[in-house]
Amino acid sequence: MGLVKGLKVWTWFRCLETMEVYKTWVRRNKEYVHSLESLANGLTWLLPERFSTSEIGPEAVTTVLGIITAINEHIIDTAPTNRRQTSSVDPSSFPYSLCLSALKDLETLVEVVAEQYYGDKKWNFIAITEAAKVLVRLALFQNSGFKMLLHGGETPNVEEHTDCSSSQHRVGGFQKHGGHNGPGWLQNNHSNSPWNLEGRALSALSRFGEHARMGSDTPWMRKIQQQHAIMEPPAPKLERPTLSNILSEKGLNGALFVTGEILFIMRPLIYVLFIRKYGIRSWTPWFLSLAVDFIGMGFLLRAKQAGKDGKEQLLHLSAAENDELRRRKLLWALYLMREPFFSKYTRQKLESTESQLEPIPLIGTLAAKIMELIIGAQTRYTYMSGS
Repeated sequence: MGLVKGLKVWTWFRCLETMEVYKTWVRRNKEYVHSLESLANGLTWLLPERFSTSEIGPEAVTTVLGIITAINEHIIDTAPTNRRQTSSVDPSSFPYSLCLSALKDLETLVEVVAEQYYGDKKWNFIAITEAAKVLVRLALFQNSGFKMLLHGGETPNVEEHTDCSSSQHRVGGFQKHGGHNGPGWLQNNHSNSPWNLEGRALSALSRFGEHARMGSDTPWMRKIQQQHAIMEPPAPKLERPTLSNILSEKGLNGALFVTGEILFIMRPLIYVLFIRKYGIRSWTPWFLSLAVDFIGMGFLLRAKQAGKDGKEQLLHLSAAENDELRRRKLLWALYLMREPFFSKYTRQKLESTESQLEPIPLIGTLAAKIMELIIGAQTRYTYMSGS
């Protein structure tokens, strides 16, 4: 019994050691890894019977590659650095972005398997996966201090604060005037801080002793290292606002921002539930989903515009968050590819264009292949969901 237990422990440690070796390799060769992943994901579109309703294999391959890509991205993003951590993201926190990426990749495979074995009842399984994504995104939204979700939460919303000496500081997505300068301000103003001058001097002595020593540490070296640890300023801690704080302190701007983000998070689930009830050919889910998108975006833009009127509480959006708003607007183009709009309007235009290009050598063949991929992708909810 003890031998079996010892073997399990040894196997577990070997797995951990192998994982650490793999992490090190990925972080050292991230450009090569990105290139290899892009090539592999591109080739999956050329797999035979990629969009066949009876072929699960190609989608399984695509799902596995997608999950591996998500894991590698998570390994690269969580690489330890020598710089002090000043972001609001706890390295030991739950990997929300990895979880969402894995759910998104698995959802396509779930759809294909459910369609093959259960037919129209596949919407029950899709609704379950969408509900799981909603729960994870809501948890991420709360845990991040109610920051805007980037790419549906797959990209961490970590803003780099380069100008820490400003008279404003940001809490969540909002700015306050007259904020005090915390410990992070001391780190970026060496010329005005004798504390940091002394700390840097001790650090230089410590590095000199590190290179000069032969053998074990000497007592004076340990003393210098202890003094350096004491003099080094602590890493700043950013307070995460709660929902009650935002609603009470930010007023209408905060309520509009939170409501707009929640509508964005809930929209795919609402869409699937109404498809499940009315069917994919009904206009009701299509119009309702579009209305939820419009209302949510309207709330976010209204909160953003309200910050330009000289109010006390300003809604400050970073460059990444402004890009996210533009990305969400571009996603509205997917409504042209969703039923019933696609069957009634978009498909006719595409087929007309294909027929015009068909007589042209090479271009006609390429147009036919593109048309095949578009129609095949359109049959998958997960490719056109924008979630």
